[in-house]
Amino acid sequence: MPPKAVALIPARAGSKRVANKNIRQLAGHPMMAYSIRAAIDSGVFASVVCATDNEEYADIARYYGAHVPALRPAAMSGDKSPDIEWIRWILDLLDQQGDPVDVFSILRPTSPFRRAETIRRAWAMFLASPGADSLRAVEKCRQHPGKMWVIRGDRMLPLMPFSNGATPWHSSQYAALPEIYAQDASLEIAWARVARQGDSIAGDAIIPFVSEGLDGFDINEPEDWLLAEQYVTGGAVTLQSIGHAPYPGPSQLGA
Repeated sequence: MPPKAVALIPARAGSKRVANKNIRQLAGHPMMAYSIRAAIDSGVFASVVCATDNEEYADIARYYGAHVPALRPAAMSGDKSPDIEWIRWILDLLDQQGDPVDVFSILRPTSPFRRAETIRRAWAMFLASPGADSLRAVEKCRQHPGKMWVIRGDRMLPLMPFSNGATPWHSSQYAALPEIYAQDASLEIAWARVARQGDSIAGDAIIPFVSEGLDGFDINEPEDWLLAEQYVTGGAVTLQSIGHAPYPGPSQLGA
């Protein structure tokens, strides 16, 4: 019997770089709707839970099919609050409400192009490696850390002081450098025990899940939003089907 899993949709209010990005409308629906529906349509999860500190966000999440057991406390909803705080809080809350889970997956609303098929593919990889603590989405980095620098006063030093023979990494062609992957924000899966017993949501044994296409596209800056709209209107991506009318409430952010 597969482990019982919950999808966690973190959607705090108060984002600064793109105001109210989690409920800003993309192609007629609040952005969080695409992550909620992808989670539901994947068939992987026993429940889909939105962790938000805002009542309007909670209403929107419920409209699209997510459960909001309680509002996220303000003390763990700041822009510097670590994930481990709210994840432990919501796992404990589910335990108290008689709905304990074995596995959690974080599906951030800022990755609206991640679809149900992607979640199913990641879930299959996770189940196929029972000795792992977690799985995390990554993509090949565009700016190689071998060509990054740290400035100290009026001098700078390479971030990674490695070399290919006698040639420093910072003076090597990109193709000559080892492949390095950067995590994206689209998908994480982990055993609940990892968060309960340690100070990390990832643990030590982490499965790499390499994002395909635009699955890992993450909206954090105003220019990301503009690019996302271009991808949608230009047909470069197909958004997860929502299946019903847009949220009828008062929020028209981004309309």
